[in-house]
Formats: sequence, C-alpha cells, structure tokens
Amino acid sequence: MDEAIRKILADCDTWAVVGLSNNTSRAAYGVARFLQDHGKRIVPVHPAAETVHGEQGYPTLAEIPFPVDCVDVFVRSELAGDIADQAVGINAKAVWFQLDVVDQDAYARATAAGLTMVMDHCPAIEWRRLGPTP
Repeated sequence: MDEAIRKILADCDTWAVVGLSNNTSRAAYGVARFLQDHGKRIVPVHPAAETVHGEQGYPTLAEIPFPVDCVDVFVRSELAGDIADQAVGINAKAVWFQLDVVDQDAYARATAAGLTMVMDHCPAIEWRRLGPTP
C-alpha cells in the first residue's frame, strides 16, 4: 500500500474531496486544508456545492469542468463504491478512501480500470509518515 500512497501523493495535484463542506468539525474540512497547504488544488464535491477554502464546490464529480487527479472519499463505506465508479467515469488517476472507508469490490473495480487506489488511510497522516516522492 505504501507504493500506491506515495504515487498518489506525488502525482496527483487536483483532488476532488467528496463530502467536503464548510462544517469545520468534519475531518474532510481539515484534510482538505492540509492538502491545500501542501500545494494541492482541492475541489469540494457535496450536494450543497459550497465554496470551501476558497474553491468552488460542485454537486457531483461529473459536474467538475476540468480534470481531477484524485477522488478523496469522505462518505460511508456503503456509499463509497458508487463514488469509486464515478471516479472511473471521469477518468481520474486515483481514488482515496479515507479512514474506516472500505469496499473491496470497489477497490477491485477501480484498480481493474487502471486507477491507483488506497483504502482506510488519511492523506494527511500518510504525508507526515511517508512524504510525497518526487
């Protein structure tokens, strides 16, 4: 898994953060700020399509009008597989399921489609642990 984590952290510049809103008590809010502070562009994806951390939000992945490198998923495991399928549909390079988000079938589908995928990890924690590789 470390190789996939390093690849995503190094190669993915634009991160669609599914479940990101202006709720400062949610993990997505802090992780998105961390990614932004480390040079990544974040794109909020939430039904309310809120602007978060100065970035325009979109209600769905399909409505983002530019390429996305990584889809970072902050939804329950039972909803995450559909998001992984949508990531394949928008030609993302990678899918990142946050801590406690696990769906082995979604992992199999996404990796079979050529995406790099990480499950049950946090990019902020992994960045500190591994750091991105050039």
